[in-house]
Parts: sequence; C-alpha cells; structure tokens
Amino acid sequence: MKQIQRIDQNGITRKYEKDILTRHIRGELEYLTFPLLDECDCVKHLFSTRLGGVSQGCYGTMNLSTNGEEDRAVILENYRRIAAVLDEPLDRFVKSKQTHTTNVLQVTGEDAGKGIVRELTYTDVDGLITNEPGLVLTTTYADCVPLYFVDPVHIAIGLSHSGWRGTVGKMGQATLEAMRNAFDTDPKDVLCCIGPSICKDCYEVSEDVKEAFEEAFASCKHLLREGETLYTENGNGKYQLDLWTANKLVLLAAGVTPEHIQITDICTCCNPEYLHSHRASHGKRGLLGAFLVLTQ
Repeated sequence: MKQIQRIDQNGITRKYEKDILTRHIRGELEYLTFPLLDECDCVKHLFSTRLGGVSQGCYGTMNLSTNGEEDRAVILENYRRIAAVLDEPLDRFVKSKQTHTTNVLQVTGEDAGKGIVRELTYTDVDGLITNEPGLVLTTTYADCVPLYFVDPVHIAIGLSHSGWRGTVGKMGQATLEAMRNAFDTDPKDVLCCIGPSICKDCYEVSEDVKEAFEEAFASCKHLLREGETLYTENGNGKYQLDLWTANKLVLLAAGVTPEHIQITDICTCCNPEYLHSHRASHGKRGLLGAFLVLTQ
C-alpha cells in the first residue's frame, strides 16, 4: 500500500488509508494489536504505547526500559500492568538483551523471568523463539522494528528486534532459520507482523547506510512492487530509508507468503506523545515493548 499521512479520530497519525493496528484500552493502559495475530487462536500479543504506566517526565508514563534510568519498582509496576492485560504472571516473561545483532535464542521454562524479575544469563540476543506455552517473549523499542512470528502449524513463536543494522543483517531471515532448525518451521506457514517503528518519511540516513542497504538487498529488489522503493534521495545529500519495506523484502525472500505479512500503519516518530521515539526526542525517552505468548 502507498504510504500517506492522516490523523485518525483518536489523534493518531496513520500511514495508510485504512487502519491496520487495532487500538485497545484497559483501564489507564492503552496498547496496540495486529488483526492478523488477533485472529490466530494459539497466541496473545500486544505492543505498548506511552499511556497507562507510572513513569514520570520524559519516560512517562509507560517506560519498559530495564537499563536503570528509572527506579526498578516503577519499571516492575509498568510490567505488572502489561502482565495483567496478557493475563500471564510476570515471572513467565523472558526479555532479550539487544545489541543490534542478528543472534536468536531459543528460550524455555528455565529462562522464565529473565531480564525482568531474574538476572539475564545471556547477552547479545536480539531475537527470541520458543514452543513452550505461557512463556511471554519480550523485546523493547524506541524507533527500531519489532518483528512478530507465529507458526500455527508447529505451534511456535518468535519475536525479534531489527534496527537498521539488524535489517541489513536480515534479522527476519535469521529468526525464521532459527525456528526451522528448532521446530521444523516452514516459512510459508508463518504469520509475520512488522510492528510500530520509524517510517520512511521520518528516517533520514547518510550515504554509508544507504550503500549498506544497496549491497544487502541487491538480490531481492525484484520483490519490490510497482511504486515501492527502499529509499529516496531527499536533496540534502541524505536519504529517506524505508525499514518497513526492507523488512518485508527480507520476509518474502525467506519464503513468507505476502498474505501472511501485516505491516504497521503507525510510526513511532510521527506520534511522539503516543509512542517513545529516540529520533523525535533526541534520545530523551523510555522504551516501548512488544510481547508474544503461546496459549496452547
């Protein structure tokens, strides 16, 4: 779909003519879900907003960063509110340790609580996969791309963080390969969602980043539809980079079918009062969370 810009009835800037993400309100908490995954009876999922937590100032009010910028009790209360919506205990959440890699870790019940109520025992992990019900995969964001994966055939899931480095490294492919190796997942069966993140209009990059994408995506440009581009030159010697389209190409090249891919219509940077954005806030922000859990 061609990207546009419009304000919906709730004051949220949307990027397509029709709404994609569904808005939910539970008490003070507001969160987003994908219809593609809402229709799947083997998972629960959500993507948080800035609304409904207890954080203050530039972190307000829902900050899910565990890096020590805010008091731990505040962060745990924010996570408890997410846990209540998902109806899952907080000690069953498992968090990534993101360093812009394409490393994917299979987690089990032995990892439950890590990164939130227990210390992490791993590092350099930007993707998590599991086939254990009730284990809540958790990754965090402030402009980078969340990638959701659901294999309804082998009943397995994955959740990955993909910034520009992860996208160049093809994190989507790495996650699907990890699921294939662990669970015999076939990409053509997988439901994939590309979550709220920075849009092409907001994401200006330098020549070296553009060149990295040129090289990484040279073999799959044929998958672009008419009118689609990975980037456009903006006339200032810089480029507007489309991480949404790039991640879609990664998924298509890895064997995911077009009808099994749903892409966000909400940009973090276009909605700085609604979503945390590193670029819009010049680094003074909290973190959003993506959550995915098997129910059976």
